Amino acid sequence: MGFVITLLIGGIAGWLAGMLMGSPQKWWMNIIIGLIGGVIGSVVLGLIGIHGSGIIGGIIVSVVGACILIFIVKKLSK
Repeated sequence: MGFVITLLIGGIAGWLAGMLMGSPQKWWMNIIIGLIGGVIGSVVLGLIGIHGSGIIGGIIVSVVGACILIFIVKKLSK
């Protein structure tokens, strides 16, 4: 059950980040971006002492990380 929730959070976070950054993706790409964003967000926000707990906290941390990921990919692709 935890795996399904993780995929759901990743999908929501990837979709939200795509909408915020102006680069919507396909559903499977949203999940990948959200999952990688969760790792990036945990590391970056953890360095400044912010930790998300629960589903909403996980989504927020993942969205922040996914936005960072999309920003970096956009800069590298230019």
